[in-house]
Amino acid sequence: MFPLRRAIKHVPALCRGFKTSIPRQGGGTWTYRTSPEAPEKVTLLKAEVLGGFMWWWILYHVFTEPEHLTGEFPFPDPSKWTNSELGIPADDED
Repeated sequence: MFPLRRAIKHVPALCRGFKTSIPRQGGGTWTYRTSPEAPEKVTLLKAEVLGGFMWWWILYHVFTEPEHLTGEFPFPDPSKWTNSELGIPADDED
């Protein structure tokens, strides 16, 4: 009964249809088949500086701390593993 009541409450909103051309929460300027306004130069400068800092951070840490990518422990040498460690039965078993 309660789910039906909740569904009935939302029927008017479903009948209205979608309103995609109404700007919501500030929305900026609305354009249709035209180019949007170009961002301000200050905004572009901030984006470039932030992007440059991000790439500096990533590449600096890749070069100075490669353990983040390769792991901090040495890789095991598979040639030193025994057959019993690998689960391989002995050759003399028939």
